[in-house]
Amino acid sequence: MALGGPVFTALADGDVSTAPVPLPAALADPAEAPLWRMRARQVAADPSVAAWVTGVVRDLDRGVVVGRAGFHGPPDARGMVEIGYAVLPEHRRRGYARAALAVLLDRARREPDVRVVRLAIAPGNAASLAVARPFGFRVVGEQVDEVDGPEVLYELDL
Repeated sequence: MALGGPVFTALADGDVSTAPVPLPAALADPAEAPLWRMRARQVAADPSVAAWVTGVVRDLDRGVVVGRAGFHGPPDARGMVEIGYAVLPEHRRRGYARAALAVLLDRARREPDVRVVRLAIAPGNAASLAVARPFGFRVVGEQVDEVDGPEVLYELDL
């Protein structure tokens, strides 16, 4: 489910009350504030970006938000989008990350401007690697993210 700029700002400020669905307090944890501030800035600069960036992952059967997922932004000049996802600890190992990745890949395949999907995974993150592996991503490089540290870059051509 997509979120908007005011919700991103509220989450950055620790407030979950403005979201269109009930959110767990963990999504407004101070450690998440840099992500939400970045998304709020992106949407403020270009409101159309809201349809691309981080939203919430919901278990519709249970009626609960279990994490966040989305693209880092619309496709770049190369036609590349990067996907990010995180499942809250109490909801892990239930297939939510894999389902979120599948939904986002399906959307990417339907977008005419998207030709490549990227994931950036910390070298020791075996769980995220296990989520990505069945989809056919290949290693294309490495980077050091200023927030997340060392990452291996994986891409999938569509």
